[in-house]
Amino acid sequence: MNTLVSVNNLSRYYGKFCAVDAISFTIQRGQIVGFLGANGAGKSTTMQMLAGTLAPSHGAINIAGHNLLTHPVAAKSAIGYLPENPPLYQDMRVNEFLSFCAQLHGLSGKTCKQAVDHALDMCGLTAVARRLIMHLSKGYQQRVGIAQAILHAPEVLILDEPTVGLDPLQIKEIRDLIQQLGQAHSVIISTHILPEVQSLCTDVQIIHAGKLQVQLSMDELQQHSPISSIKVGLKTPPDQEKLMQLTGAVKIDTLPNNYLRIHYATQNTAITEKLLHHAQQQQWGLFALIPEQGNLEQLFINVTCADKTQ
Repeated sequence: MNTLVSVNNLSRYYGKFCAVDAISFTIQRGQIVGFLGANGAGKSTTMQMLAGTLAPSHGAINIAGHNLLTHPVAAKSAIGYLPENPPLYQDMRVNEFLSFCAQLHGLSGKTCKQAVDHALDMCGLTAVARRLIMHLSKGYQQRVGIAQAILHAPEVLILDEPTVGLDPLQIKEIRDLIQQLGQAHSVIISTHILPEVQSLCTDVQIIHAGKLQVQLSMDELQQHSPISSIKVGLKTPPDQEKLMQLTGAVKIDTLPNNYLRIHYATQNTAITEKLLHHAQQQQWGLFALIPEQGNLEQLFINVTCADKTQ
């Protein structure tokens, strides 16, 4: 089965307030999806519904072919969930805690031991298996959280802020682990760290005001630029208002060393031609002209700030 997550017209109301408004999407095996949204956008509500900890008001969720509402046990057995604050028992040893979690999933005997050993190995915890969880670093505790999520070999992993509070080395280690897990699972990651999504995920989804506004692969993102820009070096730049009028720019940022970043609303060559023409005609001393592709930060800001600019 290639489609491991299927969401159809999913909505959630709190009284009359619509937190999630009829969103639909599918996730395939091998996809690592970054699920993004500003505070209050409906991101956490959606993640809770996918994990089965919050019932939707309308719509359907299918996990690995099982309807989460009508067959919750079968669907939830295919989910591994890491909340933002992993529910770890600090006074237990790592292997004891994982064995306990495996038994909660219905594993026992040799199967339980094999599952624990596999999770320890996958998450790089073998060397600390007999240490108390309270004595582990934040990074290792995150690894324990991921280990408990993969114990029962779920096909879908839901990870909420998996690298929050980690140092750069720990972040890299967790990213490498998630990429490894993503080869055999569907992985959904909720995070506020946009560079992490851009470096780790295969796909991105952005929810805003309860609606799913963006669904793109990272390859498509490189070609989908709602606001593009050009980095320009001018020895004697004109007044910014005049430059905006002459080029049709929507925004200009001042950068160090006589550089400007000129933002424009559509991808075309007209602004480049105008810059070259005016720079030569008015002797601005043009020494650099660097087209820049749109990135995830630009896309996120454009989507989440749309209401404020109208």
